Amino acid sequence: MRIIITGGAGFLGDRLARSLLSLGELPVTGETLRRIDEIVLVDRVSPQVDLLEDSRVTSVVGDLAELLPTGLLDDSDLVFHLAAVVSSAAEADFDLGMTVNLAATLQLLETCRRQSRPPRLIFASSLAVFGRTSLLPLPDVIEDSTLPTPQSSYGIQKFIGEQLVADYARQGLVPGRTVRLMTVTVRPGVPNAAASGFLSGIVREPMAGVRSVSPVPPGTEVAVLSPASTIEGLVRAATATDVEWGPLTALTLPALTVTVGGIVDALSAVAGPEVAALVDWIPDARIAEIVTSWPAKFNSERAKSLGLEADPDFESVIRSYLDDLDRARALSTTRDEDQR
Repeated sequence: MRIIITGGAGFLGDRLARSLLSLGELPVTGETLRRIDEIVLVDRVSPQVDLLEDSRVTSVVGDLAELLPTGLLDDSDLVFHLAAVVSSAAEADFDLGMTVNLAATLQLLETCRRQSRPPRLIFASSLAVFGRTSLLPLPDVIEDSTLPTPQSSYGIQKFIGEQLVADYARQGLVPGRTVRLMTVTVRPGVPNAAASGFLSGIVREPMAGVRSVSPVPPGTEVAVLSPASTIEGLVRAATATDVEWGPLTALTLPALTVTVGGIVDALSAVAGPEVAALVDWIPDARIAEIVTSWPAKFNSERAKSLGLEADPDFESVIRSYLDDLDRARALSTTRDEDQR
């Protein structure tokens, strides 16, 4: 089996690749288990060096729009489309967001369609497809039947992408599915340009002894999911049978609902009050407007029927992040010793 991951050098792309490599085989849409022979990581930058040490991993560096006409998808069986310009960046640079989030998605669908055997496509969408305004309130809890009402450029671009995937699937052109991701936290590394990026920052930075800022009040509710649970959802989207998945192409992942103050309380419980005290509360109206337009409560029954669950609490999310850091340090130590 040949698998393509766009945005493959990014945080989720990296995690997804490692998960697939660990599995070794996959029953795409419920078919017989098939061995994973190659995972192609497509991005503007190279992936982590240790990933490339696996003979099953290939890196293709460049612009997706320029790479697609070169036969990138030839003989591919499964495509995870994770490449995107995130929320704040898409809002600040309209043209960039339209190019990456919309035009590239359409080009990818067309390229899949032209294959002699179109691959299964898993499109990563976002909770940002649901938005609220004073004249367009959302229900208290988002159900599987709730219609998207995006209120940001990012959310609109993602929703159009969802509709394109749905129509290509309905027409029998590309077997596509959409997975709506929650805010993924805690992300390691440097902050990204997402409006929700502070939700990782107020854990990651204080645990490294660095002050961090929350641009929204402590009582602000958000919907989050750990990296591990997010990857589980993406993989399950690829393996579910058509009967299990049902007629709707878009699936909303489960969410842990927590206040931003609750995140800091969990940080205090896990790492101590002196660490939690490194979080500053400095309002940013631009970020707050985007974040508070998103819903915070979801009842994702379809996802639950596939065996997917939200994280039980935010303390477990933080502990999962610490476990990831420990594994990364152990791997780095092992590699350093091997090179001596």
